[in-house]
Amino acid sequence: MAQEVWTEVSQDLKETVGGSNYSNWIEPLKLVGLEGDVASLEVPTTFMGNYVSQNFGDQILFHLRRAGANVLRLQFVTATVPAIRPQSAAARITEADDTDDRHSPLDPRYTFDRFIVGKPNELAHAAARRVAEGGAVGFNPLFLYGGVGLGKTHLMHAIAHDIRARQPERSVLYISAEQFMYRFISALRDRRMIDFKQMFRSVDVLMVDDVQFIAGKDSTQEEFFHTFNALVDQQKQIILSADRAPGEIKDLEDRIRSRLQCGLVVDLHPTDYELRVGVLQSKASHYLEQYGDLVLRDGVLEFLAHRISTNVRVLEGALTRLFAFAALVGREITLDLTQDCLADILRASDRKITVEEIQRKVADHYNIRLSDLVGPKRLRSYARPRQVAMYLAKTMTSRSLPEIGRRFGGRDHTTVMHGVRRIEELRATDSHIADDLELLRRALEA
Repeated sequence: MAQEVWTEVSQDLKETVGGSNYSNWIEPLKLVGLEGDVASLEVPTTFMGNYVSQNFGDQILFHLRRAGANVLRLQFVTATVPAIRPQSAAARITEADDTDDRHSPLDPRYTFDRFIVGKPNELAHAAARRVAEGGAVGFNPLFLYGGVGLGKTHLMHAIAHDIRARQPERSVLYISAEQFMYRFISALRDRRMIDFKQMFRSVDVLMVDDVQFIAGKDSTQEEFFHTFNALVDQQKQIILSADRAPGEIKDLEDRIRSRLQCGLVVDLHPTDYELRVGVLQSKASHYLEQYGDLVLRDGVLEFLAHRISTNVRVLEGALTRLFAFAALVGREITLDLTQDCLADILRASDRKITVEEIQRKVADHYNIRLSDLVGPKRLRSYARPRQVAMYLAKTMTSRSLPEIGRRFGGRDHTTVMHGVRRIEELRATDSHIADDLELLRRALEA
């Protein structure tokens, strides 16, 4: 009974958590008991049990109950007989790396062909392409950073796919930082550090995703530092990603931070409107082929690109749901259907930025007093920041021009309109203004 339930639950979890998380954290688990309201799961290590409980516990409980198991909590039991313990993904990959590197968890969808390039990510894309082409590269490591859903992992997978296609003789290892730590701890426990070092220091290309995860973990940082140096000394390529720049990762050792900054550090900016439309058009084209007779009305993609602005994964997920829903109910994809089907996502994505927040951010950015920003003074040092704030208020809130004018010392709506137009003109010709707008927008959307 337990095995049948776990087989069903495992497949559901694979779709939910993704292939990489599944192979490293879910596949090694074994459901060994369903007693009362408790489900007992066997795990290779206590560390793994704690990690799974914290990060996937709720999802496991949900799928267990959906499969008919009336459980309220999970219990993790460390395996006591190594001979019958499920082999972990880490062990399988360690063994496989003796012969090839094909067992690293890569998503087949994440290729360069399916990466939509725009101004916010063009440098990152060009750098990734350069590394994937092989040959001498003038920077090592390549460090990609940015928020969730901006394409870091996509580019890393694309690099790995491309290298394997162009130069199959080169060994490429793609791994998340948490997997690196998990394998390091397992190697310490099993007294197999020589195998661990051999695995990571014999590759031609090492790719570590979400490297901010090792911050504050002293022993893991120590081993990562030595692995990094060993590969650089051998002129092997290293590609890393994180959710922030090396200098902004708290509790990261200074010597590691210095190493990460010695290569090419590239920021993936939040997507702009044109890039989001491009992503949607590419994905919609694929779905229209898949679903055959569905009709997508004009304006839907543009509406979604405008309303869901901070996370490409959420944007793509919304489109996936929309097409699936339209296919199930047999209706055209119109704006009305989109608003009904995606009501919860649209509510969550609604901008909640206020004019007052914008004013405070702009005043801080230009180091002026808030009273001077909204006051009557017309000095250039106040007037330009005031126009920037008006522009952001117009583009990032739903307030009308008269409402915005009232919040800027009772100014007329024509004054606001003039300020907005002036910033639109300067944005195209003045790089300082363009950079200020981008920094302020990112700070407000964070």
